Amino acid sequence: MYLTGEKFFTRINNKRETEDGFEVSEKRLDIACWRKHPDLHGYIVNEFADGEDDCKPVYLDEPQIKQIITAIKQKDLPKTTGFFFGESENSQEQIENDVAIFQRALAWFSQNEKGVWKSVI
Repeated sequence: MYLTGEKFFTRINNKRETEDGFEVSEKRLDIACWRKHPDLHGYIVNEFADGEDDCKPVYLDEPQIKQIITAIKQKDLPKTTGFFFGESENSQEQIENDVAIFQRALAWFSQNEKGVWKSVI
């Protein structure tokens, strides 16, 4: 499971940021990656993808990110099993790490940048 940030740039004064001589319309940022954390995966699928685990992006907004943080802190992630899933660790260290990741994503998402629209997937 990946947590990705996307930045979409609008034109300001009819110009965009450039890179290698070309206008940049968007950038993807790798915020986090989990391996063998089915409980977190199951929570996100159940809460924000109507229970359909079909490998499509799940877009998260600020309230949803806050909801995930709360669920992690309250140890409210559902026990999730499945082929290739492995087992979630659920240690205090894992909980703190998960919370820190989503708090960092929330802080990034909440930053206002002129001419930039953001999404978290």
